[in-house]
Formats: sequence, structure tokens, C-alpha cells
Amino acid sequence: MKQRLRILVAGASLLVCAAAQAQVREWNFQVFLDDRPIGHHHFSLKGGDGERELKSEARFDVKLLFINAYKYVHDANERWRGNCLARFASRTDDNGERSEVNAEQQAERVTVSATTGGAPAPARETVDGCLMTYAYWNPEMLKQKRLLNSQTGKVEAVNITALGEDKITVRGAPVTAQRYRISAGKHSIELWYGTDNAWLALVSTLDGGRKLRYLLK
Repeated sequence: MKQRLRILVAGASLLVCAAAQAQVREWNFQVFLDDRPIGHHHFSLKGGDGERELKSEARFDVKLLFINAYKYVHDANERWRGNCLARFASRTDDNGERSEVNAEQQAERVTVSATTGGAPAPARETVDGCLMTYAYWNPEMLKQKRLLNSQTGKVEAVNITALGEDKITVRGAPVTAQRYRISAGKHSIELWYGTDNAWLALVSTLDGGRKLRYLLK
């Protein structure tokens, strides 16, 4: 009887360990253009601190008088070693303009290859050191001075500013959050994180002053 219990306990422990290793963290955002829902952006992260894989999927569809005025499709797969990008691949259809971006870390350098708008050959760029994408899910991103744009393949200089404590509504409930702004050229993105550094919301100001908003489902 004792031997059987030992086997059952050992088996249960193995199942718990396997479940922990296979644990997946997800962020499901409903996306709004100003106050109009236009689609979703889903993020799925699996793995531990050493090796992680992130898959993301965005689908936006803007209708005007029941006609599809704008459509956006984006899929990306990111592999991380610690907080450094090890491999990356994305495919985007931005209202008919297609782009592909691939990146790979080799030794102390990251090579980025991007094809946009049917260009005959990909543009290539090699950067030194650890590189991150606009990895909003990882608060380590807030310490960066440059980030890889997953749609264009450009490594962009960024300035990230802490804006202090703010009150926002998450899933219908008031939440105290820390607010940050990412400035990259003429564009800016604002982010909100909870007390546990969990990513809660995003607002980006588009050309013409319209707002793209991400709200957790």
C-alpha cells in the first residue's frame, strides 16, 4: 500500500512539473479605433525564463457604411533567450501591402531581413548586442533605447518615459496602474502595467489624431 502511494505521489509530482513547464500565459485584447471595435490582438507566451516562445495574431477590419475600408492581418513568432531575441519571423498584410520580417541572433549580433511592398530583394541590417521587439508583455522592454519594429523590420531608436500612477478600467473594474510612453520619431504609444508588472492596456495615436486602443477582454 505504501509503495503504491509513493508511486502515485511521484506520478502526481511529475504531472505537476510537466504542467508548470507547459504553462502558457496569454493576453487577449479587443482593439478599438477611437470608440469603435475593429478586431483583436492575441498574444500567447510559453516556456520559462531561459527559453520562451511568443506567438501573436492581429486581425483588424474597419468598415465604413458596411464596406471594408481597411483590413490588417499580422502574425509573428518570436523565440527568446532570456530577454534577448533569438529568432523572429512575421508576416503582415497592411490593407493589401504585404511585408515579411525575419531576424536571427548569431553570437553577439542580430541579422534582420525585411521585404516590404513586393520589393525584389530583402533589406538587411545587422546590429550588435541584445535586441528586443516592441515586447509590451515584457516590462524589461521599458529599459531599452532601441526596438525592432515587427512589421517593417527597422531597428528604431526609442525614448521611454515613466508617467506615474494612473487609474484605468480593466474588464469593468477600476485598477491602479503605472503609465509609460514610448516615443519613436513622430509616433507615440502609451502603456499601462499593473502592480505585478502585468501589461494591462495600450493606446497609440495615429495620423490624424485618431486613437488605437487595446483593452483586455
